[in-house]
Amino acid sequence: MIRLAVLNAATSPNRLGNHITDWVIDRLGTNRAFVIDRIDLRDVGLPLFDEPGLPRYGRHRHEHTRRWARRIDAADGFVVVSPEYNRGYSALLKNALDYLVQEWAFKPVGIVSYGSGMSGGLRGAEALRTVLSALQMYPVREMVVVPFVTEAAVREGTVAASAGMVEGMELMMDALVRMDAAMHLLRAPDEELGDQQGEQAGRDGAETHSHPRDSGTDAGWSATSALKRPPGFV
Repeated sequence: MIRLAVLNAATSPNRLGNHITDWVIDRLGTNRAFVIDRIDLRDVGLPLFDEPGLPRYGRHRHEHTRRWARRIDAADGFVVVSPEYNRGYSALLKNALDYLVQEWAFKPVGIVSYGSGMSGGLRGAEALRTVLSALQMYPVREMVVVPFVTEAAVREGTVAASAGMVEGMELMMDALVRMDAAMHLLRAPDEELGDQQGEQAGRDGAETHSHPRDSGTDAGWSATSALKRPPGFV
């Protein structure tokens, strides 16, 4: 089972994100691959980033950070339900992302964007992709765009999903399942990576009947030692 955290990133007291998130979770529930953890970022209650150290080291001092880290670390992937704010996304979401680094890394993420106009929050979603990629998450290409959310049907709690929205959800779910399988190895402990690399090296050696070159490198050195912290972490 894939542990999928669904993040509601809206902040307004009159937000429509609850209804969109309800619909998203209902659609995700049709796929037996997922176990859902619904996360309302407003309820998480993180203050503006207040850790004294860099998040990349994972030495979280405050209990609210450690609690947030445990919840995100437990997830295999994410769906972010995000409104567009001035061609961007909410400060609440940016703050929640900035608290952590390693806990986000090498996990697939789908985006469901929404807005009051025809674009359905697409510009905010594109801005979000840049930050997700910087955290070494993998934003899948397939996404859902929900336009005209101020219509009465949405305000009353009913999302009249278009055929495009339903198809987008199906494609996004399939992409999340595929990418979880592909990225599982990247999240594996160093020991597991070392075992698999050793097995591959053994197969390669048997096929070519070659011997390692004398490069002056200690024979016991493992390439996995370079993977303890993924490159580019800031």
